[in-house]
Amino acid sequence: MFETIEWTSAGAVRLLDQRRLPTEEVYVECRDAAAVAQAIRSMQIRGAPAIGVAGAMGLALAAQSIGASSFEEFYAELSRQGELLRRTRPTAVNLAWGIERMQRCAEQQKFLPIPELVRTLIREAQQIREEDIRDNQAIGAHGRGLIPDGAAVLTHCNAGALATAGYGTALGVIRAAHAAGTRLSVWAGETRPFLQGARLTAWELQQDGIPVTLITDNMAGHLMQRGEINLIIVGADRIARNGDVANKIGTYTLAVLAQAHGLPFYVAAPLSTLDLSLRDGEAIPIEERDPEEVTSWAGVRTAPVGVRARNPVFDVTPHRYITALITERGVVRPPYDTSLAALVEAQ
Repeated sequence: MFETIEWTSAGAVRLLDQRRLPTEEVYVECRDAAAVAQAIRSMQIRGAPAIGVAGAMGLALAAQSIGASSFEEFYAELSRQGELLRRTRPTAVNLAWGIERMQRCAEQQKFLPIPELVRTLIREAQQIREEDIRDNQAIGAHGRGLIPDGAAVLTHCNAGALATAGYGTALGVIRAAHAAGTRLSVWAGETRPFLQGARLTAWELQQDGIPVTLITDNMAGHLMQRGEINLIIVGADRIARNGDVANKIGTYTLAVLAQAHGLPFYVAAPLSTLDLSLRDGEAIPIEERDPEEVTSWAGVRTAPVGVRARNPVFDVTPHRYITALITERGVVRPPYDTSLAALVEAQ
């Protein structure tokens, strides 16, 4: 019913401005890499897989504008603009993954004439988008059996079509189960301070006709204690080699609560979110955004003037709290350091 991000016939990147949801469905067009970088930085587009696609399309836009006569000159400028895109958000590894894939494509096709190389890069960016949608659908197919009939599922932040090129990861599992006839309902945590759960997840699920109830983030433990939550499914922004997961701030709290109440805790993510270069989650960089996002909302101040605030955007959930990882190639269980490596080697 909507497109998170797409390449237009006019050679621009069109994306849904997620800051305007749920009250307005507004699309913006980016015509150069700088505009895509600003869209990522300002969270017009967000979600690890989605910004991976955005990074790739941003480089395709950059390629269109590079006036170079040699591959070396072309690639130097492409790399410079890729670094500008990469710096916009440091935690989600998909962004770097998308940019690096585009750069590899350029290197592999270095003997093409520059105009044909540009067209090749545009096709590669479009292919990355299409693959992301297929991967999300595969994640849903692999994960839907983990949701029993009649289950009440808690999710956090937004790991739906809005966080990807389409369909979603955590919400993709929920969508697939719902489409298969599983009776389920969803608890959506509001996700302070940017309210992705309230503004985006609730909106997506409403559009799909999937029963959803919004709660504040600090209600989850109460509902678990009362037996009103059966399992938790979240997305991920980076997964270390040992299975530690970086995701939206508050995920770690939910994982600890889930273990305390004996509830399954699942993470749904494509393999592009895996970072085998990191031994564990301690090495994952954690982005901190403007504290004003905590002290104000929609231009209205909610805290005393001058009060200090912190705004870490992600936290790291140790692998021991994670029941299973749901990927496009199947459900992965502990020990993750061997099962994840085996999954990647099998590609």
